[in-house]
Amino acid sequence: MPKSLEVYKCDVCGNIIEVVNASDGELVCCGEPMTLQTEKTADSSTEKHVPVIEKRAEGCYKVTVGSTLHPMKDEHYIQWIELIADGVSYTQFLKPGDEPVAEFCTKSLNATTVTAREYCNVHGHWKNSL
Repeated sequence: MPKSLEVYKCDVCGNIIEVVNASDGELVCCGEPMTLQTEKTADSSTEKHVPVIEKRAEGCYKVTVGSTLHPMKDEHYIQWIELIADGVSYTQFLKPGDEPVAEFCTKSLNATTVTAREYCNVHGHWKNSL
């Protein structure tokens, strides 16, 4: 059963969805069940995908993909960066050539839970939390 904020991908056409309202149904695209994109949290020695979260001002955060900037080429790039602060989601969509960095100012000045997630078109879904 899908859960809120889970990300699923169609292995046939590449459609990607994020669950907004969870229910008992199965997620299907192109006649096939969609695949849950597991959130990875640790890089191997050659990959730089884990989002780095930096608290800036009250309620503001900078998220950078990788301790060394992730490449942003047509064939390999970060599609979006998402920040979830106290249950509220903020998303910055990216395209090849953009810097893999996003800044978010949230409604919560002193959030108790902050998570950053990103999606690489080649290596999938990644997350980190403060």
